[in-house]
Amino acid sequence: MIRDFIAIDFETANQHPSSVCSVGVVMVRDGQIVDTFYSLIQPEPNYYTYFCQRVHGITQNDTDDAPVFSKVWQQLEERIAEVFFPDLQSTEERRYMIAMLPFVAHNACFDESCLKAVFKVYQMDYPDYRFYDTLTASRRQFGQSLPNHQLHTVAAACGFDLQHHHHALADAEACAAIALYIL
Repeated sequence: MIRDFIAIDFETANQHPSSVCSVGVVMVRDGQIVDTFYSLIQPEPNYYTYFCQRVHGITQNDTDDAPVFSKVWQQLEERIAEVFFPDLQSTEERRYMIAMLPFVAHNACFDESCLKAVFKVYQMDYPDYRFYDTLTASRRQFGQSLPNHQLHTVAAACGFDLQHHHHALADAEACAAIALYIL
């Protein structure tokens, strides 16, 4: 059973996986949600498609003054380190320990591909985070007893009421609830 993990969700501005325009993160320690993080991000490449805007509602105006990914990730790393590794002072030690934490996402191949792509765009060293997929886990757990395995359907089956689907933090919270229920 996974009791310490980071649930993560990205929204993208366009078809490029590097175009993350928001991130939501839920930090779970000893099976309890202990912190959350949300930020808008200036996407790269910086344009929005109609389809993506329609899905999540984020527009160019929302992210014009938002920080770029590298700044957001630096903030997030500091926050994760404070929650999970408060005694470590060295940035390198903290990064190493964060890389050991499991990341959880619903349809993890999407979120992992976004993370890898945006690390590449900003020429950051990707530490090979371990991703667990709640979509795959829900298919194993529930099989055909659910009409589909979309995030909101699986969240409801796990007792979580997802109110703001496609808001990165709300989706990360739903993913964390699913992971705590299934994993």
